Amino acid sequence: MNPFDLKDYLVQRRVRIEDSLKALLNDRTVPNSRVGEAIRYSLLAGGKRLRPILCLAACEAAGGDANDALAAACALELIHTYSLIHDDLPAMDDDALRRGVATCHTKFDEATAIMAGDGMLTLAFEVLSDTWVESQNRFGPSEKIAVIHRVASAAGIRGMVEGQMRDIAAEGSALSLEDLTELHRLKTGVLIEAAVWCGGFLAGAQDHLLDELGRYGRSVGLAFQVTDDILNVAGDPEKLGKSVGTDAKRKKSTYPSLLGLSSSKTWARELVKEAIDAVSGFDHRAEPLRAIARYVADRQR
Repeated sequence: MNPFDLKDYLVQRRVRIEDSLKALLNDRTVPNSRVGEAIRYSLLAGGKRLRPILCLAACEAAGGDANDALAAACALELIHTYSLIHDDLPAMDDDALRRGVATCHTKFDEATAIMAGDGMLTLAFEVLSDTWVESQNRFGPSEKIAVIHRVASAAGIRGMVEGQMRDIAAEGSALSLEDLTELHRLKTGVLIEAAVWCGGFLAGAQDHLLDELGRYGRSVGLAFQVTDDILNVAGDPEKLGKSVGTDAKRKKSTYPSLLGLSSSKTWARELVKEAIDAVSGFDHRAEPLRAIARYVADRQR
């Protein structure tokens, strides 16, 4: 059997997701709209598409058809990109570069960026509650409500929004390792965990398999953030498409600042092992999930 080619898999899935996002914007945005232009600019600027790819991969790992998770995958990317637009605003991180291009508020203006983020968040839930992906018609109201509830919980005041608020409040403060980990679980981890859960749920996975996918998502989510902190110290700005050293300038607590660079890299590898162990009960269809876990800790961007 040929070894799994992660690079080819990621390229194929990115193309599939980006084609779906383009079709979605063509269908749902108002022609000649400034906010629509800002949404298109930010959403189609590239990026890893990690959350939607994980959603599709989890669906396939649980024996489902990736088409059944495509609407959820696109909604997750809309939510993630909205959060980046708002994260970059002058009132937050005040960043000028994102995904290798000017941030939304730099390209347009601050008010347009705020409205673009608001529009993307709202559009995500329009997508989740609609039937724009033909295969989604087979899901009834209870399945859709379950996915909407899980995504809303992950994106809202019990998840990403709370994590972002804690991140802002913690600037200039020395957090404990426990507090930093909880901050990042909320800010980054819960949406990644929701992406994996949604994929498995839409494949019809049983509860014990959803629990295993949840453990995978939690470990991958934390490994992603540990690696992000490492790259902010030792990454290449050209590969990252954004500035480095910003955490230190803002006096943020990070894993390298608490543990050191070497120990942070070791912990990221341990988290990857935990993620892979969590899906040990799945067959070869989970190989993309295993490979993505390794990629999360080894990535350069």
